[in-house]
Amino acid sequence: MYHHSFVRVQQPAQHMDRSRTSISSKDQPLFLHATTNPKNNGTHQPQTQGKSCNQPHSNTSSATRSSDSVESSDGKWAQKLLKECATAMSEKDSTKIHHLLWMLNELASPYGDCDQKLAAYFLQALFCKATDSGRRCYKTLISVAEKSHSFDSVRKLILKFQEVSPWTTFGHVASNGALLEALEGEPKLHIIDISNTLCTQWPTLLEALATRNDETPSLKLTVVVTTSIAKSVMKEIAPRMEKFARLMGVPFEFKVVTGLHRLSELTKEGLGVQEDEAVAINCIGALRRVDVEERRAVIQMFQSLRPKVVTIVDEEADFSNSRDDFVKCFEECLRFYTIYFDMLDESFPPTSNEKLMLERECSRSIVRVLTCDDEIEYDHKGDSERRERGTQWTQRLRESGFSPVGYSDDVVDDVKALLKRYRGGWSLVLPGEDDHSGIYLAWKEEPVVWASVWKP
Repeated sequence: MYHHSFVRVQQPAQHMDRSRTSISSKDQPLFLHATTNPKNNGTHQPQTQGKSCNQPHSNTSSATRSSDSVESSDGKWAQKLLKECATAMSEKDSTKIHHLLWMLNELASPYGDCDQKLAAYFLQALFCKATDSGRRCYKTLISVAEKSHSFDSVRKLILKFQEVSPWTTFGHVASNGALLEALEGEPKLHIIDISNTLCTQWPTLLEALATRNDETPSLKLTVVVTTSIAKSVMKEIAPRMEKFARLMGVPFEFKVVTGLHRLSELTKEGLGVQEDEAVAINCIGALRRVDVEERRAVIQMFQSLRPKVVTIVDEEADFSNSRDDFVKCFEECLRFYTIYFDMLDESFPPTSNEKLMLERECSRSIVRVLTCDDEIEYDHKGDSERRERGTQWTQRLRESGFSPVGYSDDVVDDVKALLKRYRGGWSLVLPGEDDHSGIYLAWKEEPVVWASVWKP
């Protein structure tokens, strides 16, 4: 049995002062300052950065000097050592394992350059793998994270990340555009939000609904909470969303669903879906939390809700097909997080508490994927997940009766405008002429986030 709580705001649209064009910061909901409207003026100015993951480091510490003998031609000494250690573990070469773990321990630092950070966080996972302590380590990391996460710290983290990087705002802009187009003209909207971005997507959509040419529709927003950290801050988010909807003049109902063991357990009755509602399902960064074996059942559950549209956004990596091959899984995990750490290093200033928090989130993810992902039951504490590529999700969705919907030119233009607000390195990868299975956000020409739209 899962639980829900809700608030309802009935504010007729005609009571809203349409001439009001600006909202003071005290009136804005939790994350409205994280601007996701790409047409806003202004361009983000990056601050001076440290070394990229793709550059040789110049640190002259003894640890760095020790790496000279293992540094590869492109300067990526961490990748070379880490891959060698993973291979040694696969081959059960205990002498080599001990030697490489010792070397990594001498060279690694969570406060160093990109290579040193990669070495530090992957070393933790390798040590857990070698000592069969992954489950215990992961639970400890999650417990520490829960105690240190407060509403204010989570708010500041998300706002700063969205300010310096389009990693999450890319999906917001693409999905909001698709939702607005699919639901145009509908008087009663019900969006089921299964995401990990804590409602940062919705202020922009509420503004768009409030300024529609036709009558302002009512909106029921049902947020399905899949992590304990999200549950703890949702109590603070709910009244802010309620207040902002009232300010925008949008009749609004906000419901939070918790207590789920599996997403596939969701039903029309449990979600409060009414026959006269136009239903949309929005999934950003959450489906990877579902067990691989359960994913088809979740897609079939989506079908049972008879949505007008389903929007899906997730990170572009494959941690599922390789889970029975430790070295292959390790190399894909290392590839993905090398890109991610490089992006963080070039997006944030050298000293940033928010960057450190994001890196520590990665450390939990790495430990779970490489040491205990299949051992820990779904218990709202999933911090790392078996990511899959867009092509894998596309195949599963097609086989379950969904058809892809291409993004309109207007939505694509909005996404392009968004990317121009950020530093160089970002690009948009569009599908082929006859392929409507999604678009990709790319960092230095490497696809990192996939966004797509589907109809049953």
